[in-house]
Amino acid sequence: MTKIVALVPMRHHSQRVPGKNYRLLAGKPLFYHIMHNLQACPEIQEIVVDTDSQPIMDGLRKKFPSVRIVERPSHLRADTIPMNEILAYDTSQVEADFYLQTHSTNPLLRVETLSKAIQTFLANYPAYDSMFGVTRRQVRLWDQLGRAINHNPAILLQTQDLPPVYEENSCIYIFTRQNLLARRNRLGERPMMFDIGAAEAWDIDNELDFKIVELLFKEQAEEQKSRIESRE
Repeated sequence: MTKIVALVPMRHHSQRVPGKNYRLLAGKPLFYHIMHNLQACPEIQEIVVDTDSQPIMDGLRKKFPSVRIVERPSHLRADTIPMNEILAYDTSQVEADFYLQTHSTNPLLRVETLSKAIQTFLANYPAYDSMFGVTRRQVRLWDQLGRAINHNPAILLQTQDLPPVYEENSCIYIFTRQNLLARRNRLGERPMMFDIGAAEAWDIDNELDFKIVELLFKEQAEEQKSRIESRE
C-alpha cells in the first residue's frame, strides 16, 4: 500500500498576525480545522506537525493524539529559513512514499478536495513527479513597468474571455523526498497543477483574511442548518 504522510509546518511566531496558527476561528483554534480534515481523508496514513509552539503541541496532544509532533530545531526557526529546508528535515523524521504538505492557514480546504488531489496525482505518476495547488484567475494583469502580461490593452475582451492564468495557492503540495533533496524544492521537474476554487483556497495571511474566512464559515453553517431543517 502506498504510504502518504501529511506534513503541516506551524510556527509559534507569526509576522503579520500574532498567534495566527492557534488563534480562534469559528470557535476553534485555527489549526484544528485542517487537522480535522486531514484525519478524515482516507488516503492519508499519518499526519506530522512540525512546530516550535507549546500551545500547538498542547492542543494536538489533547485533541489529536494520533498526530505525530516533530519539534522544529532552533536552527530552522528563523523567518528567513526556506520552507524546502524545513521539509527536508521533516521528511528525514518520517518515511513515506509521498508527502502531502498543506498549512493551517487553509481552513476551508475540504476532505473531498484532498482525496481528489491525491487520487489524481497517483493516477498520473510518474508522468508527473509532483503536484501543487493553483487557483484559476481571469483578470487583467500588469507588470511593475505597466506592461500588460496576459491581455492586449487595445482589444478589450471581457475578463471571462481572457486566457486563464494560475496562482499558486499553497493549499496542497505532493512530492517525494528523493525529488525534494535532489532539487531542494518540493516541485519536481514535471509538476502537475491541481485547480482549487478561490473560496476554498482562501489563505489566512492578515486580519482581513480572518474576517472574511469567519464570514464564510458562518455562511456554511447557516446553509448546513437550512438543509437539516428542510429534511425534518
